[in-house]
Amino acid sequence: MLRKMISAAAFALVLAAGTQAHAGGGKAKISVVFDQKLPNVPGKSMRAVMVEYAPGGMSPGHTHPNSAFIYATVLEGAIRSAVNDGPVKTYKAGESFAEFPGDHHSVSANASDTKPARLLAVFVLDTDETELTIDDK
Repeated sequence: MLRKMISAAAFALVLAAGTQAHAGGGKAKISVVFDQKLPNVPGKSMRAVMVEYAPGGMSPGHTHPNSAFIYATVLEGAIRSAVNDGPVKTYKAGESFAEFPGDHHSVSANASDTKPARLLAVFVLDTDETELTIDDK
């Protein structure tokens, strides 16, 4: 079973690596690239989301479901991020950060106006959650 999960994750990452960020700035492109119930944790799932920022692109302030723990790693470029009342920090390719249940992600943006950026966010959350991101109103 573990081998099957690892193979599925690797396949999803290979598919995601071939995608290109959309042009023109604006809102980030978000794609679910992996979704698997955790066999050893009833009621929980792991979902991975590819977030692609065009040059100058961003995501509006948002939260995630209260059940969600998130691990994010920058795959390409650099991303400016701020969680809760923390400072804005720039993460470069290869760097990672976490978001805890109930956190507010106030800043999430490409740090460059000329190059694309990509982020892989891995969620562990309740299986029945349908909305991964709730934009600020």
